[in-house]
Amino acid sequence: MTMASRRQFETGATRDGNKYKPNYIGFLDPHVLQAFGAYMLKHQCLHTPDERPSDNWKQGIPHQAYIESLARHFLELWLLHEDPEADVVELEETLCAIMFNTMGYLREHIRIGHGLS
Repeated sequence: MTMASRRQFETGATRDGNKYKPNYIGFLDPHVLQAFGAYMLKHQCLHTPDERPSDNWKQGIPHQAYIESLARHFLELWLLHEDPEADVVELEETLCAIMFNTMGYLREHIRIGHGLS
């Protein structure tokens, strides 16, 4: 590490540079994550009084199931996009469903591609 890649704070503390580290605060939006969390919590409950664990989806869902669901939600988004009187709540639900299926598909891709469990 060169001196240019080290940060020194007014307190005297030093840390390595962060130029090549992901800035999750910059890449993500807290309002989007909050809406997604509310969506996931809402759908955590099954059609019975039972709840599934929040990380239940990480047990593995086949790519085919994700892509089929993603296609349905994309079509729903397209219809909502075309409707000037679309329900805002329904639009947000649909976008969160797309996020879920996209993350799940990507997680399975990474898990299989990198040999993770």
